[in-house]
This record gives sequence, C-alpha cells and structure tokens, in this order.
Amino acid sequence: MGGVAGSGRPRLDALAAVILLIIVVLAGRMVWLQAVQGRHFAGLAEGNRLRTVPVVAPRGVVYDRNGAVLIGNRLSYCLVLNPMGAAVPGQLVDRLASLLAVSPAEIEKHIARQTGIFEPIVVKTDVTNEIVAKIEENRQLYPMTEIQLLPVRDYVNKTMLAHALGYVGEVSEEDIKAGGGQLKGGDTIGKSGLEYSYDRWLRGVDGGARIEVDADGRPVAVLGQKPVQPGNNLVTSIDIRVQRAAEAAFDEIFRQSGATAGGAVAIDVNNGEVLAIVSRPGFDPNWFNGGISEKNWQKINNNPDNPLQERPIAGEYPPGSTFKIVTGTAALQEGVVTPDEQIFDSGRHWLIDKGNAEGEAWGWISFREALARSDNVYFYEMGNRLGIDRLEKYAREFGLGEKTGIDLPGESEGLVASRRYKQLNYNEEWYLSETFDAAIGQGFNLATPLQVAVLMAEVANGGSRWRPHLMRRVVSADGKIVATYENTVYGRFGFRPEVLQLVREGLKDVAVSGTAAEAFRDFPVPVAGKTGTAENPHGRDHGWFVAYAPYDRPRLAVAVIVERAGFGAMTAAPIARRIFEAYFNLDSNNAAAADRVTAPYSCF
Repeated sequence: MGGVAGSGRPRLDALAAVILLIIVVLAGRMVWLQAVQGRHFAGLAEGNRLRTVPVVAPRGVVYDRNGAVLIGNRLSYCLVLNPMGAAVPGQLVDRLASLLAVSPAEIEKHIARQTGIFEPIVVKTDVTNEIVAKIEENRQLYPMTEIQLLPVRDYVNKTMLAHALGYVGEVSEEDIKAGGGQLKGGDTIGKSGLEYSYDRWLRGVDGGARIEVDADGRPVAVLGQKPVQPGNNLVTSIDIRVQRAAEAAFDEIFRQSGATAGGAVAIDVNNGEVLAIVSRPGFDPNWFNGGISEKNWQKINNNPDNPLQERPIAGEYPPGSTFKIVTGTAALQEGVVTPDEQIFDSGRHWLIDKGNAEGEAWGWISFREALARSDNVYFYEMGNRLGIDRLEKYAREFGLGEKTGIDLPGESEGLVASRRYKQLNYNEEWYLSETFDAAIGQGFNLATPLQVAVLMAEVANGGSRWRPHLMRRVVSADGKIVATYENTVYGRFGFRPEVLQLVREGLKDVAVSGTAAEAFRDFPVPVAGKTGTAENPHGRDHGWFVAYAPYDRPRLAVAVIVERAGFGAMTAAPIARRIFEAYFNLDSNNAAAADRVTAPYSCF
C-alpha cells in the first residue's frame, strides 16, 4: 500500500508544476497583452469598428478682373489605399504599379508618407475611367483599395496663361519639412505660378467624418464630423479678352514667320497691374493633376524651346534697340547732345567700324529722327560721349539689372553692361567698341520682357516704377475680402520735363513715320513705341517691340519679343497692335472706329 502511494506522488507533483507553469505563462501573457500592448490592440479593435473618411477641401477659384473663371475645380476619381493598420502586400504594390504605369517604388513612397495607422493613403488622383473599371471588375486582385471622388484643379483655358497660373502637385518631403507641420503626405499644393505664390490662401482645410462600420465594413452611424473649409478665391488683374487676343496674335505670327517661341506682357502704366502675359511654347497644367504621365512629360522635356520657361519674367535677351530709350534719355539729361544738334550718318561710325543694321546712311540727323529710324550710328556716338559708366548708371536708374518683384516665382534680374561685370567675369579691361554695343542694347546687356515693359511704363507715366502684379484681391468662399494688393512705387526716374517730352515725341514718331509705321497704319489710338532687333548667336535675330498708348493719356504698356523671327517691326509690332485693339475694344477689321475707345470695365 505504502509503495503504491509513494510512487504516485512524484507524478502528481510534476503535473502540479506543469499546471502552475501554464498558469504563470498565461497570467504573464495577459499582463503583457493588457498592460503593455493594451493600447495597441484596443486601437486595432477600434479601427475595425471605426473609420475616418477624409473630405478634401477644394482649392479656391481663380478669376480674371471681370469675373471669368481661370482656374476652377472638378470632381475626379481618386485611387486610395485603406490598409487599416496592416502591411500592404508586395503583390498589391506590384499590381498597382503595373496598372498605373509607374514603378513599385513610387507606390511605396506614397505608403511611407502615411501619417496615421488608420489614415487612408492617396495613391493617385485623377485616374481614368479605364483604371476605375479594371479595379471594380477585379476587386479580388485589389484588396485595401477604394475609388473616391475628390476635387481636382480645372485649368479651363488649358495652355492659355499656363505659366502665370501655374499648376499643383503632391507635396514632397522637402515641402512637408518646410511646411512647419501644416502639410502631410498626400496633400496637394501649388508648385508654380500663382498657384505657388498664393498657395496659403488658395489651399483650404480638409474635413472628415468618423463613421462606425459593421463587420462587413458597411457604415452604421456617423459619430462626428469636421467641416471642410474651402480655400479662398483669388481675383487677378488679368483681362481674358486681352489675353486671348495676344495668344491669337502669336499663333498668326508663328504661322507667317515660322517662329516657335516668344513672350509678351501688358501692364497698366498707372498701377502696375498685369492685364496679359504670354509665354510660348506652353503646356497644359491639367497634365500635372495626379502626376504627369511619361508621355506628356516627354512632350515637354523633348521640346528644345523649353515650354516650362516663363519667358516674360525669366527669359533674358539683349534688349536691342529698345535700349536706345535709355541711351537717348541719358544723353539729353547729361547734356552731351542737344535736341537740334545734327550728327552725320555716313552708314558707319568714324571711330570704330560699326554701322546700321541694313547699311543705311541717313546723312545729317537729329535726336527725334534718329530715335524714330532707330539709327545705330547716332546712338553709337551717344555712347561714345556718355561712356559706359554713365550708361550703366542710367540703365540701373530705369530699373534694369534688378528684379521687378512681380508676384510670380522664378523672375530673372537681367544684366547691365559695366566695367565691373567684365572685370569680374573675364578679368579684362573695357573697350570703346563694347560701349558702342551697350549703347544699342547689345553686348553684355540682358533684359526680360517685363523689365522692358516697366521701363516703357516709366516713360509713359513720367518716371514712376510701379511694381507689377497679378493679384487684386483674395476673397473668402462666403464673399468677404481677405486681402488686397497694395499698389507700390518701388523706384522713380527723375526726368527733366523737356527731356521726357522729347523722348515721348521720338517714340510717337516711331509709330507714325518710323520703323513701326506700317504696323500701326490707320490705327485710331496714338501709340508711342520702339522696335528692336536683338542679335542671337544661335540663329536668326529676336524681334522686339515695346510701346504704350494712348500717347497723350497713357494707360497700357506692352512689351513683345518673338524669338528667331528677325526684325521686331515685322513680327513683334503686329502682336502689340492686336493687344491694343483688344484693350481699347477696337474691331481689328474696322480699326477706324475710334469713338469706341473706352476703358476696359472691371465689375468683379
């Protein structure tokens, strides 16, 4: 009996020890799950029951000065991943990459930007109907994916105004870091143009809804909502009628001349507002919605004329004979020539063998006639009498060689010819022949069309350099004015009254009897202008024309450049005429209707 009892005891002790160990392990596991991992699993459980449905705020609408929509919004299909805290399978990443014609790394990049464990991941906006159909027809191959309707930008005029309006795109890592916590992965922000400059006003505040779902993921109840705050609207100074006329004029000149690139800008001489701004070639900003396709990117990237460059503010060109406004003003202000002094033009200058563009010889010639005929020999002599230092001084006083400060990104500052520039960049002394080149806008001189337009506006208004701008007002979604642009004079040129009058008369003669007379024949509004031809080492010369009108009551200044098109009188001046016709409400087929010259209205 005792032997039997004694042999069972060890087995019972062993069994008790095993049971105790199991109890300890289970208790430890419970402590681990509840005390250490409790929040994690509670979140997973809650995530299975609750969903956050984001509602993307539409960006503000952009209008022209009269209320025409330039940028709106439209609803578009958007591809979203909702992994709900789980890892996105590699197979799904590969399938989505193939479907969207992108690399798997691009999909992984979107996943890596997820800011919250249950936050949906925007993979691509503005997906096509074909992609939507493939996902819905093969739902088993695309778990975790949803198709949502989201607002995307609608650039209603496509390529028109593309550079100035800009485009939007998904935030980069750099954008998020620079955003100071205001941006997160998947957000859309302005990348260029006005979309970039006024992004903080145009971008709204996203909303959302907290929804309870059942085991099948079907909505059961809405537990809370965060209202959407739409972006503010932007009212610009652009006049779409003038813009259309300018774009159409470029199309016509391109057909006639074979040119493929150029730019123009039209500004109000009395406050700096930009009414039209053209850059050719262009692109369609709608291409960038949801990420530009490889096909469209190649269209842009393979174009030798660089469609992404905004020529009116970033294109730097020798100003050519438009610079004679600077040289002539400097000569008269400094008294190195009198209005009536006659200088003999034999076709070549007597000190250095440089002559007129077409070999003309005008004989004895005074200031007004020289400006009207764009006589090189006369202005070579003005450069000779002034010297490069005074030419540089007056160019800078007109605002050349510095940015205008327009409210668009990417502006260039141009270049003013000077001894210092040559010494710093070439370590060489200055020569008289280079002064001659500078006096007619060649050599080391470079300017943007906007800078030349501002220069002409200074002549038109008597010397005030208004900062050019496109913004007029920012208006909230409920119609309240949030901000207005304060017109600013950022420089003044001190014309002597008699000098200003003489320069203006010479510029008027350009359009009446000078180099632009043919382009403005029978034009009912008096125009003051200057043609120019900029030497181009890579092909045909560029054609310039800059003008203001009316001559006696200046309101609008225009600068036009047509690349590789030859003389500005034949290519750029006709474009300027079309711009003036639109601005003054003239019928191009009946320009004699001068009684219809009225100020453009602005009711918005």
